Amino acid sequence: MEKFSDLAGRGYVLAANCPSRQILQHLTNRWGVLVMIVLMKGTRRFSEIRKEIEGVSERMLTQTLQQLEQDGMLIRKSYNTVPPHVEYSLTDYGKEAGTKLADLVDWLEENLTGILRSKG
Repeated sequence: MEKFSDLAGRGYVLAANCPSRQILQHLTNRWGVLVMIVLMKGTRRFSEIRKEIEGVSERMLTQTLQQLEQDGMLIRKSYNTVPPHVEYSLTDYGKEAGTKLADLVDWLEENLTGILRSKG
């Protein structure tokens, strides 16, 4: 079923060739969610984001930030200083997506004990 762009301009994530799939993957991968949660708190520098997200490598954080920037979820602002000063903040789409991801993360944290108990 070829259905990724109807008259209303809406995507269809179940279609194999819909661009929404790639954006969804970037938002919901291991590091994408965590970056979005950190940036929901406000503008951050690279080192601040890396410090808040335990276990993320510099390489993976760089890749995740680039993907989210390309997807229109965040803005990278570079200042011409020595040493280089770069800040990241969410776009309006990023804030909207971040709110939804934050709700999911909040639900998970609230229900973690019960979920772990139900696993056996």
